[in-house]
Amino acid sequence: MATLNTMSDTLSTTFSALADPTRRAILSMLLEDDMAVTDVAEPFKMSLAAISKHLAVLADAGLISREKRGRVIWCKLEPDALRAASVWMQGFGQFEPVDLDAFERFLAGELSDSQDTPPIG
Repeated sequence: MATLNTMSDTLSTTFSALADPTRRAILSMLLEDDMAVTDVAEPFKMSLAAISKHLAVLADAGLISREKRGRVIWCKLEPDALRAASVWMQGFGQFEPVDLDAFERFLAGELSDSQDTPPIG
């Protein structure tokens, strides 16, 4: 039963991280390439500390990794982290296998939508 609880905790953490539009926008940005934290923060109208909190949530969910290179912290997308969520959704038989190209388009749409609305924070 411990495995089921671990899987549930992982899914909860993943879906919680994906629930926020700012974090989805960050993931969309990281689809292109690794980015420095300051570059991630640039398009958002919030403090670097607020962006750092979003990045911590994404890192805790395993959706991104962070690496310090010199004085700069770099963020990298970890796409395999979505695998468990994809498998879980497919188990219901109501969802098609995750099409990563479609997911990228979805994230890009969310990013453009989030730029049209005032940021929170």
